[in-house]
Amino acid sequence: MNHLILSDVAGFFLGAGRHMSEVFEYQRRVEFRDTDMAGIVHFSVFFAYMEEAEHAFLKSLGLAVFSEHGGQEISWPRVAAQCNYRSAIRFEDELVIQLSVQRIGEKSVTYHHEIRSGENLVADGTITTVCCEIEHGKRPQSIAIPDHFVNAFKPYATQSQ
Repeated sequence: MNHLILSDVAGFFLGAGRHMSEVFEYQRRVEFRDTDMAGIVHFSVFFAYMEEAEHAFLKSLGLAVFSEHGGQEISWPRVAAQCNYRSAIRFEDELVIQLSVQRIGEKSVTYHHEIRSGENLVADGTITTVCCEIEHGKRPQSIAIPDHFVNAFKPYATQSQ
């Protein structure tokens, strides 16, 4: 049941001095494997849901977690992740994960996620990734985010460089 929806409506109110942004939506159903012995989704699975939404978001923009830029492979290692749990969810609940770009920095992107079941906000959180050149056998090296990524992210951004 995993499928994508790109919202036609501008995202959400961000407060004085800030602009409206688009919100990407990713839908999925809770799998039995996601639940713990109490029958609710295990806390760690929320991070997988947020990552799934991020990958679907990138794919919807014609981008990928691993790509080539200037003859070099780049990727987006995570440097921070947090999640606030609001309500329990269970096997076969249908979820909508809403993703916006909270911040575009010179080398990093922070995604904001809201996970909903029906009208209920069940969790929200952020993941910060850093654009890195990846070379086999070497540590990833952070680099400035390529322009084509920045331009693709901007409609979803609530804040940028």
